[in-house]
Amino acid sequence: MFLCRFFFRFPKIEDIISARISSIWTHATRDDVEWTEEKLKEAEEKVRNNSSQPLDENLRNEYEQKAGEYWDKFYESHTNRFFKDRHWLFTEFPELRSSSPGNLTNDKAQLYPGSESDFRIFEVGCGVGNTVFPLLDSLKNTSTFVYACDFSDVAVNLVKEHKEYDQERCLAFQADISASELNFPFPKRSLDVILMIFVLSALEPVKMQNCINQLSSYLKPGGRILFRDYGRFDMAQLRFKKNRCLGENFYVRGDGTRVYFFTQDELRSLFTKAGFVEEQNIEDKRLLVNRGRQLTMYRVWMQCKYRKKTDETEE
Repeated sequence: MFLCRFFFRFPKIEDIISARISSIWTHATRDDVEWTEEKLKEAEEKVRNNSSQPLDENLRNEYEQKAGEYWDKFYESHTNRFFKDRHWLFTEFPELRSSSPGNLTNDKAQLYPGSESDFRIFEVGCGVGNTVFPLLDSLKNTSTFVYACDFSDVAVNLVKEHKEYDQERCLAFQADISASELNFPFPKRSLDVILMIFVLSALEPVKMQNCINQLSSYLKPGGRILFRDYGRFDMAQLRFKKNRCLGENFYVRGDGTRVYFFTQDELRSLFTKAGFVEEQNIEDKRLLVNRGRQLTMYRVWMQCKYRKKTDETEE
């Protein structure tokens, strides 16, 4: 018996409850499970049911306008509790260990934090640093610089206050990646890798394409976006009750934070429209089983790797 690997960017209230329940279970784990037609119909029915009474427009606008406040409250409440460092990163994304930068298009004479490094990684939506610090530890003998941003000032401050935060190798800052224009403390076409782990799902769906388009401009030709997020019919989506739906497959949690559940085709469209070449786009399905109580939980995550084209002629 062993515990299933969990890949959370933020352990929201639903996920925290799930993790606590799971911790007292005796688990058997199956990866890449195939859903039966009956199971799929059951999931579709649950989504139809929990989406049948969407919130009115005024409430939807309020959750959008106060998104930063809800995230700050979340981190003020939980600080760094319930968070686990993502030591699985290099298993799923070995590209993070690369020491060969993409095509250099920026002049190293242009000084900015990390400008002297040969490899630059940017985590979008860093939370309290559960990706940042495993990266810094594993890449400490390389010429790698790690940038990290989050919507929440509280989260960014927690990263900066961490004992392993090193300004010589890392820069954490606040940023709203849903903004119409992004302005980061490094030039465009300067990054080798952008990490997006359970972050795009927190954005209003209509703002996702612009976000990906703008992030693309900061990657070098040949640079990659490494992505992991919630998939359609994940347990978290099926557990929502009525009056929590903001839009199709888009919900608000009890703590005011929001979440979207993706399909492979949606993600393929977002990234290819932004000029990326698909290297990986998988639906990672996992089954958790409590044999003693004969209960099951299905998790669905999306994992993608998209590479920025090296020139306009590349297919």
